[in-house]
Amino acid sequence: MTPPGDDTSAGNIAAIEAAAREAKAAAAEAEAAADDAGKSAEEAETSAELAEDSATKAKVAARSADADADRADADADRVQADADEADSLVGELLIDERHPSEGMGAPGPPLRRSNPFVFGFFAALGVLVAWGLWHALGQAKSVLILLIVSMFIAVGLNPLVEWFMRRGLKRGLSVGVVFLLVLGAFAGVGFAIVPVVTDQINGLITNAPDWLDLLTKSKTLTDLDTKYHFIDKAKDYIQDPALAQKAFGGVLGVGKVVANALFSAFTVLILTLYFLASLPTVKKAAYSLVPASRRPRVSILGDEVLGRVGGYVSGQFLVAITAGFFAFVFLEIVGLGQYAVALAIVVVFTDFIPMVGGLIGCVIITLIGLTDGLWTGVFCLAYGVIYQQIENYIVAPRIMRRAVDIPGAVTVIAALLGGALLGVVGALLAIPTAAAVLLIIREVWVRKADAS
Repeated sequence: MTPPGDDTSAGNIAAIEAAAREAKAAAAEAEAAADDAGKSAEEAETSAELAEDSATKAKVAARSADADADRADADADRVQADADEADSLVGELLIDERHPSEGMGAPGPPLRRSNPFVFGFFAALGVLVAWGLWHALGQAKSVLILLIVSMFIAVGLNPLVEWFMRRGLKRGLSVGVVFLLVLGAFAGVGFAIVPVVTDQINGLITNAPDWLDLLTKSKTLTDLDTKYHFIDKAKDYIQDPALAQKAFGGVLGVGKVVANALFSAFTVLILTLYFLASLPTVKKAAYSLVPASRRPRVSILGDEVLGRVGGYVSGQFLVAITAGFFAFVFLEIVGLGQYAVALAIVVVFTDFIPMVGGLIGCVIITLIGLTDGLWTGVFCLAYGVIYQQIENYIVAPRIMRRAVDIPGAVTVIAALLGGALLGVVGALLAIPTAAAVLLIIREVWVRKADAS
C-alpha cells in the first residue's frame, strides 16, 4: 500500500520530468536558431563586404569619369578658344579687306529643304539626269540588243555544254566543241543557200530578154504605152545622168547593210563564246549581290529561270528541226529536190519566229513552187497550212510542255509585245521571258499573298 502522500510526489516528479524535456527541446531549438542566426550573420557580413567592394569600385569609376569629364571640358574649352580665335582672325581679315566698318553682317537662317528654289533646282537636275540616261540607252540600243541576244544564245547552248560535261569533258573543252558545232552549222547553211540564190539570180538574168520580148509583143501593153507612154518614160529614167549616182548610192547602202550584218554576227559569236565560258562565274557574281539571308532562294529561282530559257531554246530547236525535216521530205516528193536542202534550212530558221514563222516559211515554199508550176505551188500551200496546224497542236505542245509552262494567251500577248518593242529579236525573247516572269510571280508574289 502506498501512502497517500506518495501519489502527490509521483505527480510532481512526472511534471518535473516533462518540464525538463520541454526545456531541453527549447534549448535545442534555441541552439538551432542561434546557428541559423550565425549563418545569416556570416552571409550578411559577406554581402556587406561585397557591397563595400562594389561601392569602392563605383567610387573609383566615378573618380575616373570625373577626371575624363574634366579633361573633356578642358579640351572643349581649348577647342572653343581656338575657334573663337579663328573667328576673330577671319572677322578681322574680312573687316580689313571688305567692310572696314561693319564686317559681313549677321548670317541668315539656313535654306529650308522645302524652299521652292531648292526643290525646283534638284527636281530639274533629276529630270536632266534621267533624260540623259534614257538618251544614252537609246544610243546604245543596238549594242544592248547584241548583248541580250548573245546571253540568250549562251543560256540556250548551256544545256548542250553540260551534256558534254556529264560525258567527262571539262567545261572549257565542252564550250569549244559546242562552238565548233555552231560554226559548222552556220557554214553548212551558207554552202546550202548560196548556190540556190546564185542559180535563181542567173535564171532571172537569163530569162530577162524573153520577158522583155513578151512585153513588147503584148497588144495590151502596146495600147497602154500608146496611151501613157510608159516605155518612153522608162527610157528617159534609164538615160538620166543621176541614175548612176543613185544606183551607186544604193549599192553602197546595200554594202553597208551587209557589212553591219557581218559585224553584228561576228560580235554575237564572240560574246556568245565569252558568256558561255564564264556563265558559272557570272551567275556566282550576280547571286553574291543578293543579301546572304535570301541568297539560297534567289539562287534556286535564278537557276530555274536559266533552265527554262535553255529548255525553251532546245525545245524550239527540236521543233524547227522537225519542220525542216518534213519540208525536205515534201519537197523531194513534189519535185523540187534541187531546192530541198536550201528551203528546209530556210524553214528551220523561220520556224524560230513565234506565231508567224511557220507562215513565212510556207509563203517562201509556195513562191518557189509557183516557179515550177501552178499545181506545185498549190500543193506547197496546202502542205504549209496542214503542217502548221499539226505543229501548233501536236508537235510543239508535246516538245515545249516541260520547257515552258505558260498559257497560250500569255504566249500570244508576250510575242506581240516583244515584237512591238524589239522587232524579231523581241518576239524571239518574249516567250522565255514570259515563262521566267510567271515563275517568279508564282514563287514570290503568290506565295506571299497566300501567307498574308
